[in-house]
Amino acid sequence: MLRTHAPRRRIALVASVVTLAAMLLTGCQTVGPDASANATTQADLPPLSTLTPIADPTSWEGPSTAVIGGPSIDPVADKPKQQLPVTVTSHDVTGDREVQVTDTSRLLALSITGTIAELVDSFGLADNLVGRDISTQIAGHEDLPVVTKEGHSIDAEGVLALSPTLIITDGSIGPTDVVLQLRDAGIQVVTVSRAVDPESTYELTREVATALGVAPLADTLNEQLKQAIAAKEAEIAKLMPSDAALRPRVAFLYVRGSAGVYYLFGEGSGIDSTIKSLGAIDVAEEIGWVGEKPLTDEALVSLNPDIILVMTKGLESTGGVDGLIEAQPSIALTNAGKHRRIIDVEDTLIFAGGTRIPDVLDGLARAVYAPNSL
Repeated sequence: MLRTHAPRRRIALVASVVTLAAMLLTGCQTVGPDASANATTQADLPPLSTLTPIADPTSWEGPSTAVIGGPSIDPVADKPKQQLPVTVTSHDVTGDREVQVTDTSRLLALSITGTIAELVDSFGLADNLVGRDISTQIAGHEDLPVVTKEGHSIDAEGVLALSPTLIITDGSIGPTDVVLQLRDAGIQVVTVSRAVDPESTYELTREVATALGVAPLADTLNEQLKQAIAAKEAEIAKLMPSDAALRPRVAFLYVRGSAGVYYLFGEGSGIDSTIKSLGAIDVAEEIGWVGEKPLTDEALVSLNPDIILVMTKGLESTGGVDGLIEAQPSIALTNAGKHRRIIDVEDTLIFAGGTRIPDVLDGLARAVYAPNSL
């Protein structure tokens, strides 16, 4: 019997993840169960190497929507031989506990970004899935019953009707009491770490692979992912201006509605590693910003980003770029506001982690360095 104990997550990272998940859950409640989570996704984007970058990404005029292609990483196995039973550590909200996984024939992989289901697919076990969350869009499995309602909350009756033998979740979909009820109903539930950047993705990959009884495949997938990220960063580097003074200053803001409240995302949110991979300047890093916290108008103006990243549905909720600037006039005082340089990204993909990281970097690089190609 294989026994594994995942390293305890750093307290700061846990707090960041919980905050982010709560914000996303609140912000996406209007999404219906039949909505397409990847409306901006397409699979036939031309290579970055064929694009002509703009000369000065700090002064480009106009908004852009990042188009995320892919998925670009193929599964590492096809119906692999599993080694079960296996004992794993489940990171429940009430504390870590050991779970013996004996049967993965009827799987539910639940996360607010669809990342866990994508990993199940990467390990060649997508045919074991009996349902999906709203964010999961795996080719050939679009007709799986959706078990989340009101955006991103679990429909307990819908889950029970599918008779799953194992639920793997990262805790980003709840409510918690529903998850506990499902466990008390006799369903094996394993709570894994949440992926927001490459390092947390590698940990999540190992945890999911182990829970599925295919632990050796984690190293294979992680190596492929590391190579894919490095290759994408090398492609992006060729789009960057040679003059360091023209590297764009970037801020990610969480915006919702016209209330005039917004959050700046910093270290530990996952956006920090994304901006770094893009070769841009993270304004949050400059001021040592950790996690996600409200930002004052004065602070935003002093940071003066050249580009502001937002989630697509967040931007829509403000009435688009015009509505965003009207609701939050301080944005108009920044270079980003003056140039209307707002880049929106599909809500779940921007924080997907997992195997979509290279695809997200690719899409953002187009919007930052070659917006005229979109």
